[in-house]
Amino acid sequence: MKYMLLIYGNEADMLAATKERAGQMMPAYGAYTEAMTKAGVYVGGNRLQPTTSATTVRIADGKTKVLNGPYAETKEQLGGYYMIDVPDLDAAMSWAARCPGASHGTVEVRPIWTM
Repeated sequence: MKYMLLIYGNEADMLAATKERAGQMMPAYGAYTEAMTKAGVYVGGNRLQPTTSATTVRIADGKTKVLNGPYAETKEQLGGYYMIDVPDLDAAMSWAARCPGASHGTVEVRPIWTM
């Protein structure tokens, strides 16, 4: 079954991180991605640009409304994702717990609804 691991964190903290701290995170994510690949569960994933680059589109009263930037101000922002293919939710949660983002933010595990 396919799951999305949605990685949320405090974007302001990440953008303000020292080069040393940022330099520690990249190898951690590289090792995590490599472990998923070797285990055969990695389907895809990427880091997202900052929320300031986001565009939100809604239809209200039949009219398209476009908002530059994030839709809502929240403590944590979606910063990246992994898609994995594992046997069950327990396996997905196990991979989520190993994600470097879980140590400084939140990793939401959500099953893919295949259409």
